[in-house]
Amino acid sequence: MLGRLGFDALPFYSAIAFGGASITVLGGLVVLLLVTYFGKWRYFWEEWLTSLDHKRIGIMYIALALVMLVRGFVDALMMRSQQAIALNSNGYLAPEHFDQVFSSHGTIMIFFMAMPFLTGLINIVVPQQIGARDVAFPFMNSISLWLTAAGAALVMVSLVIGKFSTAGWTGYPPYSGAEYSPGVGVDYWIWALLVSGVGSTMTGINFIVTILKCRAPKMRLMQMPLFTWTTLCTSILMAFAFPALTVVAAMLGLDRILGFHFFTNDAGGNMMNYANLLWIWGHPEVYILILPAFGIYSEVTATFSQKRLFGYASLVYATAAITILSFSVWLHHFFTMGSSPNVNAVFGIATMIIAVPTGVKIFDWVFTMYKGRIIFHPAMLFTIGFLVTFVLGGVSGVLLALPPADYLMHNSTFLVAHFHNVLIPGALFGYFAGFQYWFPKATGFTLNKAWGVRSFWFWIIGFYLAFMPLYALGFLGMSRRMERYDVAEWQPYLIVAAVGALSVLIGIFCQGMQLYVSIRDRNKNIDVTGDPYNGRTLEWQTSSPPAEYNFAKIPDVQEIDAFWDMKQRGVAYAPASDYEDIHLPRNTGVGVILGGLGFLIGFAVTWYIWWLVVLCVLGVAACLITRASQDNTFEIIPAAEIEAHEKARSKALEEHKPAPGDFWT
Repeated sequence: MLGRLGFDALPFYSAIAFGGASITVLGGLVVLLLVTYFGKWRYFWEEWLTSLDHKRIGIMYIALALVMLVRGFVDALMMRSQQAIALNSNGYLAPEHFDQVFSSHGTIMIFFMAMPFLTGLINIVVPQQIGARDVAFPFMNSISLWLTAAGAALVMVSLVIGKFSTAGWTGYPPYSGAEYSPGVGVDYWIWALLVSGVGSTMTGINFIVTILKCRAPKMRLMQMPLFTWTTLCTSILMAFAFPALTVVAAMLGLDRILGFHFFTNDAGGNMMNYANLLWIWGHPEVYILILPAFGIYSEVTATFSQKRLFGYASLVYATAAITILSFSVWLHHFFTMGSSPNVNAVFGIATMIIAVPTGVKIFDWVFTMYKGRIIFHPAMLFTIGFLVTFVLGGVSGVLLALPPADYLMHNSTFLVAHFHNVLIPGALFGYFAGFQYWFPKATGFTLNKAWGVRSFWFWIIGFYLAFMPLYALGFLGMSRRMERYDVAEWQPYLIVAAVGALSVLIGIFCQGMQLYVSIRDRNKNIDVTGDPYNGRTLEWQTSSPPAEYNFAKIPDVQEIDAFWDMKQRGVAYAPASDYEDIHLPRNTGVGVILGGLGFLIGFAVTWYIWWLVVLCVLGVAACLITRASQDNTFEIIPAAEIEAHEKARSKALEEHKPAPGDFWT
């Protein structure tokens, strides 16, 4: 009745695994007990879990991302500490456990930290930047969130019941096939990707339609903020790239469960098809992660340089060029796997070409700062740290674009250093900058700057200590994913890398302290104006946090920096002559239920509990039919309520209007 599930699935095979599982379970229980103790179940259900408000959905995405950041970093700390002490010894991690750790680390950081983080920022900001009251498909937005959470839950449950994959975050066959990985680990990995991948695909479709069809009527495409442009390009990549991941994961699952031969070494299977399909998704995924961060850097640089963004048009065209070219370079991930020299040369040249529009962006940001009155807000510090550090990763990427050099470096720690050198400053620093920048917009109070500055310095120093030694180790011949080694020359570098990981840990602690101190002192740091930085784009016209409807009247956009232009014309806060009722989607719990059913389907297929699979599929069908049959899915906010809210805000603005040029103090 329970398929493969039995008592042997519990993590008694290792004291460390049992400890990790215990911490996970206890952490979950503590959260449940606290919510119960304070009697907040009804509040969370009605105001948050069932909400279709894009801003609250965005906040929940970011909360998920921060939890998974801590979880994924614990894996990184375990790897670094294991390698630091594993010279001619077994260290403290068994080989199979070490393999689980590096597999879960990559999976969590890509799919369940970075993707939710960028999607959360997009949800909070983009509808406001384009003068919209909501996304195009609010219900789809809720489903996307809860499917992503379901995928993350599958990864977390693998800590407690069964084991996670040991085949790496890319899951290459034949090792990920049933012959070499007969346990449940790869199945957990497959279903976490399938469930969350469907949610990401729907997010891409949702924001393509939102940006193209829901922006303010007078806002032309070439008047959209850069973050909106990068979101549009990212959404296009998500809509076209994630289906490839869904297909390849489903095919691998069919190989494992039903004995198909898509990627086996016999009966007509072809393992290279797996590599091609995975990286047809995988390289666009790099830009799915990085392009939103590029948009954040554009917004932060303009605001804290107190200047109009330099080269707006070139930044838009560079973003579009990266979007197109990202589908033409996937083979550089496996130069060593047997393609002809001519094929390798074509993809190597394409890889070098895609660096050109990225270089254009770097120069535009630098020229924006040139002669600007720079304010060293924590968001700006992360941006400057990105500019310096990302260039190093880009240069190492151009080196790896040369097939002969890639043959030397492939599968070495040089490659590990390169992709972390691209993704941490290129993507994660951008998310941190966006978190610091838009936090008051989402919550209504500002973050503590001192702790933000401390977190930046520990992150940037820790990054260099953790990954620069890996470049050297790659030249010294160290392969990645080694849990032990016998070359004494390597150990000093690995000890330095472990110290770097500890510095990053302190940086994460500082971010936790920043949140704690800011929430504690929130009444002293309320953002009354909605525009704490003298911002340039439309999200700063709304209150902090914004009303459920965002805008009482749709903005009249005439220039690129629409809100800045309105302030110059003296119409930024002009009251409406009359107000109208606003229709907004009514909250629903169907998205939460569908996410729960998605989790149960993944769990049941992993453990071969087929009767539960059938019940959950029927439950999904019932939910969709029920939702489609509902007529009363919107609520009306009366014009009188909107007018009262806007008058109260106008009064607060008059009382707290900063002196000209004195917005920062």
